[in-house]
Amino acid sequence: MTVNVPLLDLRAQFETIRDEVLPALMEVVESQRFIMGDQVRQLEEAVAAVSGARFGIACASGTDALLLSFMTLGLEPGDEVITTPFTFFATAGAIHNAGGTPVFVDIDPATFNLLPELVAAAITPRTRAVVPVHLFGQMAPMEAIMPLAAEHGLVVIEDAAQAIGARRTIDGVWRRAGELGRTGTLSFFPSKNLGAWGDGGMIVTQDEPLAERLRRLRTHGGAKQYHHDEIGTNSRLDTLQAAVLLTKLAHLAEWSAARRRNAEAYTEALSDVDGVVPPAVDPANEHIYHQYTIRAARRDELKGHLTERGIGCAVYYPKALHLQPCFASLGYAAGSLPEAERACDEALSLPVYPELERGQRDAVIAAITEFYR
Repeated sequence: MTVNVPLLDLRAQFETIRDEVLPALMEVVESQRFIMGDQVRQLEEAVAAVSGARFGIACASGTDALLLSFMTLGLEPGDEVITTPFTFFATAGAIHNAGGTPVFVDIDPATFNLLPELVAAAITPRTRAVVPVHLFGQMAPMEAIMPLAAEHGLVVIEDAAQAIGARRTIDGVWRRAGELGRTGTLSFFPSKNLGAWGDGGMIVTQDEPLAERLRRLRTHGGAKQYHHDEIGTNSRLDTLQAAVLLTKLAHLAEWSAARRRNAEAYTEALSDVDGVVPPAVDPANEHIYHQYTIRAARRDELKGHLTERGIGCAVYYPKALHLQPCFASLGYAAGSLPEAERACDEALSLPVYPELERGQRDAVIAAITEFYR
């Protein structure tokens, strides 16, 4: 008998919170305060606390969270921002759209995150910022990146779109994704660990004047209606989305723990399968497993095998950013960043969502084991 295992099952999640989230939505509907209602402010405060930050600034998407953060840097043509080529396009696209030039450096083959020594080698007199991406829910080595940036007078913007609630021990203290950079940027895309019922994002920061400026920038550059201190944009989080997210936020810790349990079961079962490399977890990190991403020999064949058996899986990401046609002018070529390119050929993400049943998880393991046998 075929067991259907979607990559993500948001319907199953909805059933667990139906009696909480629908009344929360109706409260907004009855108030008719759809733009910047009280729930937006409450969410900002709650997410800032989860992120170890003083301030949260809600916005329309994770992409806008990045773009607004870059807008505060005043990037000029030729200004460089160092980041990873193995991430979602928004990281580099926002750098370009804010007026900067993305500079890509290769990744740690174990964690898929930036390697500080390669960041150091890429710094030039035009470098303005570094953007570590906490990929798949595991934090980058901020204890090395932050001092390096400080030494060279660079800004650090954390792309924590996949890592809300992730932690890393630094000097014996737990630090959270988004806590250490000038800003941390979050996405509430529906597939995220904390997902809205549409688009949404947030910026977190410790800097009060910066938070005030970001609030202006998200509302056309003005703190007062029809008065504009600078040119901003329209990037507000709907109150309906804030209500959904507030409801879900109360469950985030338990959902992350369930993801870790599923990941541990996968790793235990797949560690002895020849052809599969389970994801490595840096001992300093508490992973939240936005994705459980293996390296797989004959990856595309395995993907087809799983799909035929009704098992959801996905390739994040099939083509590294430095090889995308839109960045051809930057001069990278195949082989420029070999670890990122190899990850694009080998990475495959498996279902790891909190509501995943043991029978479904066992079906995934059995299908992978069958393929390599």
